[in-house]
Amino acid sequence: MRMLLNIQIPNEPFNTLVREGRVGALMRQILDDMKPEAIYFTEQQGKRGAVAVVNIDDPSAIPALAEPWFLKLNADCELRIAMLPEDLMKAGLDALGDKWK
Repeated sequence: MRMLLNIQIPNEPFNTLVREGRVGALMRQILDDMKPEAIYFTEQQGKRGAVAVVNIDDPSAIPALAEPWFLKLNADCELRIAMLPEDLMKAGLDALGDKWK
């Protein structure tokens, strides 16, 4: 199942990790473990943030994606299921439209 992991990172402890020269190794460790299909770092509500595209086989994998961000960076994480156009085409929208007229 493809999901979007939206990550909002507060200034602390990130600023301290940057000052201490430890943030690079931590980010590498987190990203190596989560193996995102893609990840984009960006600003979110005036703070650091990222959006990762991840693929999981079972919902029990969700804590392993989010906990490093929670525990090491005090980040807020939101997960959303994401579909490719092919997934949407398999959803049967026309039949649902007929059913729920």
